[in-house]
Amino acid sequence: MPHFDQTLDVKGAKCPMPLVKSRKAITELPVGQVLQVISTDRGSVADFQGWVKTAKNVELVAQETVQENGQELYVHYLRRTA
Repeated sequence: MPHFDQTLDVKGAKCPMPLVKSRKAITELPVGQVLQVISTDRGSVADFQGWVKTAKNVELVAQETVQENGQELYVHYLRRTA
C-alpha cells in the first residue's frame, strides 16, 4: 500500500460519483500529496485510469482490490501534480 496523505471514502457511490468527488478532493490537496480513494464501484478502476490520461493535475500512483467484510473494495491512489 502506497503512502497517502488523505482518504476519500466513496463506498456505495455509483459511477460517476467516485470520480466527481475525487476531482474536487484532489484540488484541495497541496501539490505532491496523495489521495487514497476507497470505492465499491467496480467501474471506478477503468474510470480512474481514463481520467488520469487526460487530467493535467493528477497521477495515478497505484490501484488495488481488497476484501473487507466479504465486500470487494477498489482502492485508488492519486497524486496531485499541479
